[in-house]
Amino acid sequence: MSTSTETAETPDLVRENAVFRKVVLRIVPFLILCYVFSYLDRVNVGFAKLQMSDDLGLSEAAYGLGAGLFFIGYFLFEVPSNLMLQRIGARTWIARIMITWGLVSAAFSLVTNETMFYVLRFLLGAAEAGFYPGVILYCTYWFPSHRRARVIAMFMSAIPVAGIFGNPLSGWIMDTFQGVNGWQGWQWMFLLEAIPALLIGVATLFYLDNNVRSANWLSDEEKDIVEAAIAKDTAHQKHGRVWDGFRDAKVWLMCLIYFCFVMGQYALTFWMPTFVKSTGIDDTLTIGVLSAVPFVAALIAMNLFGRSADKRRERRWHLVVPSLMGAVGFSLAASWSGSTVLSLIALSFAAAGVLTCAPLFWSLPTAFLGGTAAAAGLALINSVGNLAGFVSPYMIGGLKDATGSTSIPMYVLALSLLIGAGAVLTTKKAVVNR
Repeated sequence: MSTSTETAETPDLVRENAVFRKVVLRIVPFLILCYVFSYLDRVNVGFAKLQMSDDLGLSEAAYGLGAGLFFIGYFLFEVPSNLMLQRIGARTWIARIMITWGLVSAAFSLVTNETMFYVLRFLLGAAEAGFYPGVILYCTYWFPSHRRARVIAMFMSAIPVAGIFGNPLSGWIMDTFQGVNGWQGWQWMFLLEAIPALLIGVATLFYLDNNVRSANWLSDEEKDIVEAAIAKDTAHQKHGRVWDGFRDAKVWLMCLIYFCFVMGQYALTFWMPTFVKSTGIDDTLTIGVLSAVPFVAALIAMNLFGRSADKRRERRWHLVVPSLMGAVGFSLAASWSGSTVLSLIALSFAAAGVLTCAPLFWSLPTAFLGGTAAAAGLALINSVGNLAGFVSPYMIGGLKDATGSTSIPMYVLALSLLIGAGAVLTTKKAVVNR
């Protein structure tokens, strides 16, 4: 990693730092809260699987297919959704997304067969499309690139937070509500965990501002400071039209890199309870608590790496190192699958690496995409990359059915992360280190 490029703090820089701290405290905690329940509603199917597969007669491959179908709907509606966000404003569109996905997520409590499971997973992906890249785009309205890695890392802390609190919560709901009013525990879990998305979706309409100029909680001087920093940062960006983002070879390289990282990310979030159960743990609540451990490691790692990347204004090696950590973690987990303790250590290493890659990755494309091309380009990268969310669970389920082992899928995931690391090293230092 490169050496620090910190400069002495002038009075103007001190003032700017204070203003951006104010912006962070206003915006980021709320966005984290939104993403916690977004991610929980997306991946709680991994916990439901512990009961639902038997109730619905789902094979491992069928579950993997259903889990992955989310990303087909996500892929098809991602770019249009992000363009709508830019057109009508973040506040209204993010609220729409959250309310819609909350309703679809609650509908999972009524699933009675494999077909309904597939259809609702597709609809959930379509409903949630645009949320994540929309927030990344929204961050470019408020933060220059050299402050963005840390902010996005804070935002994406929602993923391990969802695992830390969501996994034990899901296990507790499934144990506690099993049989209540004739419903299975997994049905109650889907219903109860959908309610926060609906409530926060409504709150979004009153809390978020579409842009800096409309923020009543900033003074005119503070708005000028933020807008000046953004203008200076975006002066180098050349893209302005929708199709510019699609024609740029760097955008497609970003798609490849993100695809490789997402392969590992969704392997963890969709299959973590199954990985833990395979070590010999049967109690649902215990599985939930143990499944949270790797996400604690990820929460620490992703914020340390994000802070370091912004401090040094270095991106490539801050991505390569955690991707290699993830590859090592998956390889060790494959070798230590017979021990709960050793498996948790390996999965913690994998989670720390894989989940750190995602927030740091987004500082790459946002360094060179601007204007309407940013809305389309970021959505394209996220939608193509998230096709790995379809490939990864389906691949794991198919290989697990065929071999009866989780080791081979883990080696495939390690290989994917190695490819991603190699692709990062092909990016030009001048482009990404801003």
